[in-house]
Amino acid sequence: MILEIDAGNTFVKWRLLDNLDVVKRGRFLTEQLSRSIPVEWQEAVAEIRVASVAGKDINLQIEAVLSGYHSIEIRFAQTTGFCASVKNSYAQPERMGVDRWLAMLAAYNKVKRACCVVDCGSAITIDFIDAFGKHQGGYILPGLRLMKQDLLSNTAEIQVDRSISAFDLVPGRDTSAAVDHGINYLFLSLVEKVARDINKPMESYQLFVTGGDGQLFASLVEGGEYSSDLVLDGLAWGLST
Repeated sequence: MILEIDAGNTFVKWRLLDNLDVVKRGRFLTEQLSRSIPVEWQEAVAEIRVASVAGKDINLQIEAVLSGYHSIEIRFAQTTGFCASVKNSYAQPERMGVDRWLAMLAAYNKVKRACCVVDCGSAITIDFIDAFGKHQGGYILPGLRLMKQDLLSNTAEIQVDRSISAFDLVPGRDTSAAVDHGINYLFLSLVEKVARDINKPMESYQLFVTGGDGQLFASLVEGGEYSSDLVLDGLAWGLST
């Protein structure tokens, strides 16, 4: 079996593969890594693949806990200039988050055509790859929760006194609704912009969406494919050499 791990700023996602079949999977808060790990991480595996944007300390923790149960190499994916038919647009490829890179590798190699990858996590990233596998560039924006946290922490007069879970766009009639619906309004505007950009006359893009808020994004745009494991899917490509 193969253990694959995607360590983000907020959550750690993982899965166990038997050949290409997912036999077990899970998710937990990144901050919990120092206290406990899933028992499944202790199972005998032939390979361990890791994608991490959680920082050096978390990477060392992952290595330390896994080395206590396994004698095999723990392979961390790295962003490169070229891999699996995809060419990075960055002059310094290592400065691109490996999660973006792996998601692009997975998406392009699924369809071998122009594609757009949207990852709605703590940050929202949008990347475009042309039909020849060349990364055309991308965008990084604050995610939904980060937008709200930043607004509330930097604006003393805005007081939110209740939680709103439903996605609504009607003008808010109290501050709590105005804040949440305003963020939804921005999010929908982003969705509509991406929808226009992927359907250009000269080149259309297959849309792939992932991340914690990815299902919401995909539900608001026609033709988008939601894939919760897109980064994990990219590990096999990113570590293929």
